[in-house]
Amino acid sequence: MPTAQEPAQTAATLLEKHSELAAQLTSNAYGRPLYLESSETSSMVNGNAYAVLDSPFGTVSSTLKSPRRWCDVMILHINTKYCQASTDASPAVLNVNIGKKTEQELADAFALEFSFRLASSTPDFLHVRLNADKGPLGTSNYRIELRAAPLPGGKTFMHLRYSYGYGMAGRIAMQGYLATLGSGKVGFTQVGEGQKQGYVGGMRGAVERNTMRYYLAIEAYLASLGRPPEQQFNARLDHWFKATEQYARQLHEVDKSSYVLMKHNEYRRQQNGSSN
Repeated sequence: MPTAQEPAQTAATLLEKHSELAAQLTSNAYGRPLYLESSETSSMVNGNAYAVLDSPFGTVSSTLKSPRRWCDVMILHINTKYCQASTDASPAVLNVNIGKKTEQELADAFALEFSFRLASSTPDFLHVRLNADKGPLGTSNYRIELRAAPLPGGKTFMHLRYSYGYGMAGRIAMQGYLATLGSGKVGFTQVGEGQKQGYVGGMRGAVERNTMRYYLAIEAYLASLGRPPEQQFNARLDHWFKATEQYARQLHEVDKSSYVLMKHNEYRRQQNGSSN
């Protein structure tokens, strides 16, 4: 059983990380207060985004402790085809379909079932965990984890972790994808030296791209909340697309009109199928 002190200690640890990353958050190649890192082992790949959000902690916490709002965040990601939150059981469940970066029937997309756990929610700390046992291409143990704590000036410091595991078959399948449809795609971390310097590729590149897409989806959703409700969805789409185009080398996939039309169709399908 966690003690009453654990959330405060965890918030303090997160804020220590903010202090540690102060220089990188202030001056970097992203043009926003963001630090992105990744790692890869023989059985797992992991991406971490640390960012300062312009929204106050109360807004971030009330938004991201809601399974339904997580679905509205996740649908902005270009590969998310559908998300439905079910809060009837404990833990809550997010049924998510992921697939191509173009229009796709749900039957052809991969279905993941994320358990949604609110690990901590206090006046100065939020910790949310999403876990799915199975993923596409033989991958497993999908994990999206978010921690957040308040900063002075009505801002919030956030740590977003995105990771998944794989066995030998999953690794071979992922490498096959990266050698064909994923060929030439890169992440954000610079590797090598001199004329051989470039961006990380392979599975680390893939996890960095998706970590960035989820982070930008959170940013876009929060930025839309000051708009009238009828304008919010279009504002999110506009924000997410413009933000991803700032990193076109890594994230450009389709033109804006194709993205917006696809997401309107997917959001309509999501709203029609949702029971929450």
